[in-house]
Amino acid sequence: MPTIKTEDGIEIYYKDWGKGQPIVFSHGWPLSADDWDAQMLFFLNHGYRVIAHDRRGHGRSTQVSNGHDMDHYADDLAALAAHLDLKNAIHVGHSTGGGEVAHYLGRHGESRVAKAVLISAVPPLMVKTAANPGGLPKEVFDGLQAQLAANRSQFYRDLPEGPFYGFNRPGVKASEAIIANWWRQGMMGGAKGQYDCVSEFIREGYTEDLKKISVPVLAMNGDGDQVVPYATSGPRAVKLVQNGTLKTCAGFPHGMPTTHADTINNDLLTFIQS
Repeated sequence: MPTIKTEDGIEIYYKDWGKGQPIVFSHGWPLSADDWDAQMLFFLNHGYRVIAHDRRGHGRSTQVSNGHDMDHYADDLAALAAHLDLKNAIHVGHSTGGGEVAHYLGRHGESRVAKAVLISAVPPLMVKTAANPGGLPKEVFDGLQAQLAANRSQFYRDLPEGPFYGFNRPGVKASEAIIANWWRQGMMGGAKGQYDCVSEFIREGYTEDLKKISVPVLAMNGDGDQVVPYATSGPRAVKLVQNGTLKTCAGFPHGMPTTHADTINNDLLTFIQS
């Protein structure tokens, strides 16, 4: 398997397909590069070079006991970009991956980057604070960790069966194949890394990262998202970056790159080619 080794000795697994302008995909929690299959194949067939990695502690990357924080995630992404000598890259992040993309740009700069896309992404802030009253109470995130620790396998069935893909909505038909694939990806990773990663959902540093970003940014959010509150994510993120555009997808769930891949892919293509 293709991997790079980071400065602290972690092996990061990645996929690198095709030639052309690179598009780099950063996945959501607790998944893996496999969650981008629909996007990887679509853009490969449109003449792009597509790259996706498994975050440390997730998928096929090292299940280390520490370093599961956004600084390390951003540094790992920077190490991958340097290893592949990427130039003029488009970075696309979903959910936690959106935080990774924002922090990578804020921490490592834009010299290798042309544009960025934040899909159902956690920045600028998910947790409820005095300055962010529309966020989720910290107890929600404590509950995620408690359920993971108690019965990770069951929890990783319940989440995709319910709010992640909106399968708990009236009239929405659940897909067992999508649910099983989510469970498969989650169980591939390590419990410790996935447990620690939840704490990165609520970090408050994304605002400063976003303010540093000058490349064009597209924020794509479904207003049917039951995981990342719509009002506290994309609509706020585009006001913090220097060149931001918001795309609101009416009724789409958190996992819309999977459930509505055709729409998401074509919107991404339009942004990339603009």
